[in-house]
Amino acid sequence: MQNPTAGPTDATRVLGAVPTDLLIDGEWAAAAEGATFAVHDPATGQELVQVADASPADGQRALDAAVAAQRDFAATSPRERYDMLMKAFELLTDRGEDLALLMTLEMGKPLAESRGEIGYAAEFFRHFAGEALRIDGGYQTAPAGGARFLVAKQPVGPCLLITPWNFPMAMGTRKIGPAIAAGCTSVVKPAAQTPLSMLALGEILLEAGVPAGVVNIVTTSHAGEVMQPLIASGRARKLSFTGSTAVGKVLLAQCAENVMRTSMELGGNAPFLVFEDADLDEAVSGAMAAKMRNMGEACTAANRIYVHRSIAQDFAARLADTMQRLRVGPGVEDGTQVGPLIDDAGRSKVVELVADATDRGARVLTGGQAPDGAGFFYPPTVLLDVPGDARMAREEIFGPVASIIPFDTEEEVVAAANDTPYGLVSYVFTNNLRRALRVAEGLESGMVGLNQGVVSNPAAPFGGIKESGLGREGGSVGIEEFLEVKYIGISV
Repeated sequence: MQNPTAGPTDATRVLGAVPTDLLIDGEWAAAAEGATFAVHDPATGQELVQVADASPADGQRALDAAVAAQRDFAATSPRERYDMLMKAFELLTDRGEDLALLMTLEMGKPLAESRGEIGYAAEFFRHFAGEALRIDGGYQTAPAGGARFLVAKQPVGPCLLITPWNFPMAMGTRKIGPAIAAGCTSVVKPAAQTPLSMLALGEILLEAGVPAGVVNIVTTSHAGEVMQPLIASGRARKLSFTGSTAVGKVLLAQCAENVMRTSMELGGNAPFLVFEDADLDEAVSGAMAAKMRNMGEACTAANRIYVHRSIAQDFAARLADTMQRLRVGPGVEDGTQVGPLIDDAGRSKVVELVADATDRGARVLTGGQAPDGAGFFYPPTVLLDVPGDARMAREEIFGPVASIIPFDTEEEVVAAANDTPYGLVSYVFTNNLRRALRVAEGLESGMVGLNQGVVSNPAAPFGGIKESGLGREGGSVGIEEFLEVKYIGISV
């Protein structure tokens, strides 16, 4: 049974159960120099717990373990890897309530959203368990005869997996799942703001029978110093990163030195298009899902909401009415719908972007002022008539702010939507089938939500184009990112 409100006793119990050391070669160990760093509750700003702060030497030990385990793990059968992932899926599901509370404590999202993320995270393990059994190859006769072509797929090798703070469990399983399914070992570096969910996952993976050294977890407050030597070593053969485009570019440059395979899920600037023939209730509901999931702290969040001028006032009024009724508060409290932002820097950026937009003529329909008191809260905010030169039209907001921009023609809005270096996801609301297909095909993004505000699904290929990333996660193609294709020519 779900506990609607988590009390201090629940929090103490959950925090006391999570490991706080590094996971290296199947063992929990303190950082070599004994260093630790604090994890804070964004709803209060108070310290939750101290975790091990890895040094570069600790990172090398973790990679040593991954490299040493690679050969034997690559030789395991698909069924063995399937069983490990399915057991991990079951454990995640069974412990969902405690894991959701842990996530809310370190990240801030409401418990209802944390529960949803645990279920979403678990599904990646179930999905990739199936993909482990479907790794295929090929066999054919050479076109000129006289030879045969055998095509096999093999694990790429030891991987470096870097996960973000906004979805601390699901972004881990989305990378670890296909790595295990493909037969790859890994070193995982979670975000410093939210390491606890990953540490709890590490314990689950050990219990699920994942061999020592296959998944190693390194928590650190100085990621660059720890991860750059691992990239430069030439021993890791794959990097998968979810985070900002700026950091992604740095990592790509580092990976280029050894021609290291990469998957990059980077920043977004998602356009949300509402045409005059859209169902307004459906569009408002979709905007709420696309904007307010995770308090707007998502790369898929609707960043620029373009609404046809003939319905812009009505849409904005309905959205503002819905937004202002949302309950803001600590995620552990019953009824909370909007939790705090991750930290002071995150909230300060939202404050700056709203001030910039209003200085340029945008009108505040609801919200717009950060509250006093503890925690990093910001109210659900709707801005109308946001000018195209406002910073929030070019930068990710990463907060609960809906930026509404009226438009007049289809050609105009598609051009505006594409006028960005980013291309992760777009949203389109229209009841005109021809327009829907025409616009969806014309939008420069890796994903399009058509009359829906959520596109993420473990069974679908997630990823962007342009500066929003490289490669895909999830779906049937997600495992291919962790496999190499080997061609064997056979003389007959």
